[in-house]
Amino acid sequence: MGEQAVTGAGATPATAGMTADGSAGTAVPGAGMSADTTGAPGEGTPGAGMSADAGSPAAGPQSRTADIVPGPGGVMTDEVGVVTGDLTLRTEYADGQVTVRVQYREADEWYAVTGGRAALADPAGLDAVHTIAVALLHRPEG
Repeated sequence: MGEQAVTGAGATPATAGMTADGSAGTAVPGAGMSADTTGAPGEGTPGAGMSADAGSPAAGPQSRTADIVPGPGGVMTDEVGVVTGDLTLRTEYADGQVTVRVQYREADEWYAVTGGRAALADPAGLDAVHTIAVALLHRPEG
């Protein structure tokens, strides 16, 4: 499915530990989800684990990304129509809205997925929306 990354307002990966009251704490190595690996403890595993944006859960834009290969019909976008081939999908949350965008892998331009915008009252739902978007659009076998 590809790597997932969590980015803050500057599109820079960020990590922060969360305290019991839900506020941001200091960085916690290995915080978040984990995956079984064959490497030594502490070795990086691409796509393993998730990290939270610094600040409160609602502070600023948040996003999730994954590499996808759409089915034969591609992905319809508002700006350029259908895009096909190796793509990166980004699900963004900002100001109570979630938006799904795609780009050709390693390109600079992002395109809004047609119908890929909705109200999202709780930013904690971003992971679920992203998982659903990936499940719907990633069809490498057609």
